[in-house]
Amino acid sequence: MKSRETLIRLKRFQLDEKRRRVAQIEGMIAEFDRMAADLDREVAAEEQRSGITDVAHFAYSTYAKAARTRRDNLKRSADELKSQLEDAQAELGEAFEALKKVEILENRERSAERAVESARDQAAMNQLGLARAMRA
Repeated sequence: MKSRETLIRLKRFQLDEKRRRVAQIEGMIAEFDRMAADLDREVAAEEQRSGITDVAHFAYSTYAKAARTRRDNLKRSADELKSQLEDAQAELGEAFEALKKVEILENRERSAERAVESARDQAAMNQLGLARAMRA
């Protein structure tokens, strides 16, 4: 019984860890997307200020080029995190299923124990009833 309770606690801990991992990745993706949007606005503002929107133009803003590169890197990193998020969500689902299996086994075991105790109690009551009936 103790080992099953320990196993349930372990599975719950693992499930919580998977949840934290998923939340962490989602937060990072949101932050990268926000930073990329900020850089998009900065690039647009710089292009408007300089009046040059052609990246290949010799006088294109160095700051705008650097901001574009940073934005592209952030988007690429966010895309990589999205694939990691899918994996983490799959692991979360597996951890949830594993916990449910152990909990179901625990419930079955407890139900079986209760049924055995109930049968024992009923047998004891039957014996008492028979003993009283014999005395009467």
